[in-house]
Amino acid sequence: MQVLGAGVGRTGTMSLRTALQQLGLGPCHHMDAVLQDMAAQVPLWVAALDDKPDWPAIYAGQQSAVDWPTASFYSELHATYPDAKFILTHRDPNAWVESFSETIMTALGGRSEAPPELHAWMDMALAVIARAGFCHGMSNDEFAVGFEAHNAAVQAAIPASHLLEFQVKEGWGPLCDFLGVDVPEGEFPRTNDRKQFWELMEEGGA
Repeated sequence: MQVLGAGVGRTGTMSLRTALQQLGLGPCHHMDAVLQDMAAQVPLWVAALDDKPDWPAIYAGQQSAVDWPTASFYSELHATYPDAKFILTHRDPNAWVESFSETIMTALGGRSEAPPELHAWMDMALAVIARAGFCHGMSNDEFAVGFEAHNAAVQAAIPASHLLEFQVKEGWGPLCDFLGVDVPEGEFPRTNDRKQFWELMEEGGA
C-alpha cells in the first residue's frame, strides 16, 4: 500500500480516489469497493473491528485506499505500512456535518427498511463509523466536535513527513507535490455529490 486516506467519508474521498487512480496509484479501495464485494469484504472488516485484521486480504490488488472503513484504522495501518503516505482530507466542520447527516447517517439509519442483503454491511459500517467517534443520536454539535477530534488524532498519530492535510478544492498541486509526481492535464476530479451518493447506494443495494 502506497497511499492511505485518513479522512472520514464526505470529505472528498471519492474525488481523491479518482485522482489517485488517475495518477497511477490505483486500484484505490473505498467504501464503494466494499459495497461491490460485500460477501468477501464485510467479514474481513468485521474481523478488523475485532482486532483481527487481514490487511493483505482486505487490500488485495490495491495500491491505495481512502474513505471508510480505512479512515477508522489509520493508527494500525501506519504500524503495518510505515512507509505509506497518508492523506487527511478535511473540510469546514459545519459543512461536513450537514453532508454527513444528510447522506451516510440517513442511509445507515434506514436499516429496518433496507433489503436484508444489506444488513451485514450496514452493521459493519455503523461499527466502523462509531470507531471513529460518530454514533446515531449525537447532535450536530457533537458530530462537529468529533470531526475535529478525529483530525487531531490523525495529526498526532502520523508523522508530519508522511501526512498531507488536504482539501480537494486545493486541486492537483499539493497532492502531486506530496506524492512526488507530475501534475496531470485537466482539472482535479470532483465526484460523489449528494445525488451521486444516493445513486451509489442504490447500485450497492441492487
